Amino acid sequence: MLTIDLSSVYPDFKNLRLRGRLEGNRVVPYWSRAELAQRQDKLPLPVLFWASDPIDLFFLQVQGSGRIELPDGSQARIGYADQNGHPYQSIGRWLISQGQLSADKASMEGIKQWARDNPSRLAEMLNSNPSYVFFRELPASNSGPIGALGVPVSEGRSIAIDPAHVPLGAPVFLATSWPLSERPLNRLVMAQDTGGAIKGPVRVDFFWGFGAKAGAEAGRMRQQGQVWVLLPRGSTPSEMLKKP
Repeated sequence: MLTIDLSSVYPDFKNLRLRGRLEGNRVVPYWSRAELAQRQDKLPLPVLFWASDPIDLFFLQVQGSGRIELPDGSQARIGYADQNGHPYQSIGRWLISQGQLSADKASMEGIKQWARDNPSRLAEMLNSNPSYVFFRELPASNSGPIGALGVPVSEGRSIAIDPAHVPLGAPVFLATSWPLSERPLNRLVMAQDTGGAIKGPVRVDFFWGFGAKAGAEAGRMRQQGQVWVLLPRGSTPSEMLKKP
């Protein structure tokens, strides 16, 4: 996989993740999810683990990191390594557009149930999102996954943001509500990560933590809200965004 950085010539491309591969003497897009599935053992990539459930693997890729429970009960910790460069497409939106789920049912659990009920269309649904995330194994630890700043994110206090609009590392005050309720969720959080699906100035991904309860909350979280980015007195957002 080639990483293409054009920011020195085209500054507007600074936050674009361009990935490709060589085909003869041409640089072409890297393989999509469907193409990677077709190639399987032809890929020159090491296999870290085998997943027992393709839907769980898909949502692990959406999250970008996590823990894997092994047959002996032990756990392995994996983190984001790279992405194939294709834009993220929501499988929930695909199911809605196909008339398979209503908007209120397109949660993580709703998607998992649809997959269990429609195994013959599972590959079609997964391949509607051409984006594919590759992982690396991390040292054993009880800390959170490694974010875009290279440090572990904190349960309930870290968010992923679009770095084109919010400076990484900035404190952010978040005003929203708990999943599927009007119960307020107002707190100071830190912009510590990014994500392929996190685009726009008021779009964040809240890190709930590990475990079944955190996963359930994350799967239901589609709340509206407001964010305030806290910057040093006298600075402007454009100045902060230019900093490395």
